[in-house]
Amino acid sequence: MMRLFKNLLTVFLFCHLSIINAQGVPPSRNLIIPTASITAKSATLLWDKPTDYKDIAGYQIFKNGKLIGTSSKTNFTIQDLSASTNFSFAVKAQNKEGKTSELSNVVKCQTKLAGKVFNVLDYGAKGDGETKNTAAIQKAIDACTKGGTVYFPAGVFVSGALYLKSDMTLYIAEGGTLKGSEDVKDYYPLMLNRFEGWEMKTLASLLNAGTLNRNGTYNVVNLSIEGKGTVLGGGSKLGNAMIKEVGMRGRGRLICIMNGQHINIQGLNIENSPCWTIHYIYSDDVALHDLNIVSTARNGDGIDPDSSTDSYIFNCSFSTGDDCIAIKSGKNPEGFTVGKPTRNLRITDCNFIKGHSLAVGSEMSGGVSDVFIQDCKIGNLLHGLQIKATKERGGYVRNVIVRDCELLQITLYTALNYNNDGEAAPELPLFSDMEFSNLTLSAAKAGQVVMDINGFADEAHYTKNIVFNNLTLPEQAIVRIKNCSKLKFSNVLCVDGKKPVYQIIESKNIDN
Repeated sequence: MMRLFKNLLTVFLFCHLSIINAQGVPPSRNLIIPTASITAKSATLLWDKPTDYKDIAGYQIFKNGKLIGTSSKTNFTIQDLSASTNFSFAVKAQNKEGKTSELSNVVKCQTKLAGKVFNVLDYGAKGDGETKNTAAIQKAIDACTKGGTVYFPAGVFVSGALYLKSDMTLYIAEGGTLKGSEDVKDYYPLMLNRFEGWEMKTLASLLNAGTLNRNGTYNVVNLSIEGKGTVLGGGSKLGNAMIKEVGMRGRGRLICIMNGQHINIQGLNIENSPCWTIHYIYSDDVALHDLNIVSTARNGDGIDPDSSTDSYIFNCSFSTGDDCIAIKSGKNPEGFTVGKPTRNLRITDCNFIKGHSLAVGSEMSGGVSDVFIQDCKIGNLLHGLQIKATKERGGYVRNVIVRDCELLQITLYTALNYNNDGEAAPELPLFSDMEFSNLTLSAAKAGQVVMDINGFADEAHYTKNIVFNNLTLPEQAIVRIKNCSKLKFSNVLCVDGKKPVYQIIESKNIDN
C-alpha cells in the first residue's frame, strides 16, 4: 500500500533515474488508492511527482481510459461514481507547454455497496441547537446496518459522547452541525485510551470508535466520517470543566479512533475541540482530507497520529491552539516498551495558518519513520516544522522527507520544558536520515535563527545523516547546529545570494 513512501525512501540520497517518454515529459509515479478513501460514490487517487518535475504544470486524470479531470496537486478525488462498480484509473503529467507524459501505473478499485440511509430525524433527533440528542443519535447509529449511513440534515444537533462502529458512514450535510454538549457529565463513563503518550482512562470524546489494545488487532474497520457540514465541540468551556472534573490528562478529544483500520474523515469543518481535535491510536490506513480544522482550546492540537501506520493527510487547513499536527508513538518507558511506531505518513497540500508547529513528537518513544511532507504552506507557527524529544523518551525519528514547502522555521529540538514527567526510557532517542529540499524560508525575519538543529551530547546519539538541498533563507539568516554529525548543506543561500551564518557547536562532519 505504501509504495508511495517506500520507493521514495529506498536510497537516502534520493538519486533517481528519470524515465522520459518521446515527448520529453517524465511520467507520474506510484499511483495508489488508499482503501480508506473508497466509498460507494467516490475514491481518492494519490501519486508521486515525476523524478524531474520542475516543468510540470499539472496532471490529467483518467477513468477507464477516458480523461475526466485535471489537478494541480498530487491527489484527486473522483466523485459521483456508481456504487459496487469496478473502475480503473491512471494519471498523466503535463508540462508548461501542454505536452503530456505516458500514463502512470494503472490502479483499480471497486466502490462500496450503497447501504441504507438512517436519518437522525427519524429517530427523534431535533436540529434546533438546544435539544440534547445523544440518545436519539446513538439509536440511529445502533440501528445502522452494514454499509449504511447515519445522516444529519441541515440544523444544529446537540449531543454528548457518541460511539461509532464498523462498516458505517456518519454524514453531515451542508448546513448541518453536530455540536458537542458543554456539560462534562455527557462524556461519562471513563474509557481507556492514550493521552500524552500514556495509556489511561479519560472522559469520552464527542465521536468515539474502537477500543484500545496493544495486540495489533483492529476492532473498528471501514468507518467514514464525512460531509459538507460541521463537527463542533464544546471548546474551552468544556475543556476547562473536564480539567476541573478529572485533571488535564483526563479530557476527551473531539474525535478519537482506537485500533481502527480503513478510516476516512473527509470534507468537514471540524472546530472547537475541548482538547486534541482528531486523535487516532494503534490504527492503520487512515485518510484525513479536505478538512478545515480550527481550535483555540488549551492543548488544541489539530491531528495526532499515534502509533499508527499508513496515514494520508492532505488538502487540510489548520488554525489551532497548539500543534497543527503532532506525530506521536508513546512516552518514555511505556511507549518504548509497547514499541508501536508511527510509520508511513504522507502530509501534502496542507495550509498551516496558525499554531505551535507541524511536529514529530514530543511523545515518540515507540519510534517514528517514513514521513513524507510536500507542497505545504507552513505559516507563522511558533516553532515551524519541528522534530522534538527529550533525553528521557527513547525511540527514534528517521526517514523523514520534506520537499517543496513554504515555511519560516526548522527546529530539531532535544530539550523540552514540558510533558517530561515520569521515568526515563533505557536509551536516548536518535534523529537520523532525513532530507529537506526545495524549501522557501525567505519570509522569516532577517538576522534570526531560522534553522536550529541539535542532538544529544552522547556522540552515538548525535543527530546525523541529514541533507539540506536548495533552501532559500532570509538575509543574515542563522543556522545553529549542536551535537550533530554528517550534515550536508547544498545550495542553502539567503535571498541576497550569500551563505547563512553557521553556528556549529560540538559537532563533526558538517559540510556547509
